[in-house]
Amino acid sequence: MNEFLAQAITSFVATFGFGIIFHIPRKLLIQCGFAGTIGWMAYWTIVHFHQNEVIAALSGSFLVAVISQVFARIYKSPVIIFSVAGIIPLVPGGAAYNAMRNFVENNYYVAVSLAAKVCLISGSIAMGLMLSEVINQLIFRASTRKKSLDKG
Repeated sequence: MNEFLAQAITSFVATFGFGIIFHIPRKLLIQCGFAGTIGWMAYWTIVHFHQNEVIAALSGSFLVAVISQVFARIYKSPVIIFSVAGIIPLVPGGAAYNAMRNFVENNYYVAVSLAAKVCLISGSIAMGLMLSEVINQLIFRASTRKKSLDKG
């Protein structure tokens, strides 16, 4: 339980901090931190139960995108404000650094392995964001179509 709480707090602080760096409006920093915490906790929970990091990143980014769309509607702000800050904890920066370090140290097998992992995780983050947007558009179109059929 202590580790779960520590993960939640550090992911919130990291997202909040990057929100400041990205010049996100002050009134939205808490929401950005919350979006990052939700995404990271989904990722951490899935990885903690010995599942694939790629699937965990996909799930985490999907949840970040969903909560970003909800916050965008509630706070009348662009979705990107919440989603860009929210995916910060999911970005595999440490693995990318280790891949480059291993390339420099001529550990090519380890470097290629880490680089492939970084590409897969990065791709799954993009897929999670895209999947959420596609589902949101389908729901919006279905509700718009239903309203137009009800009027006509």
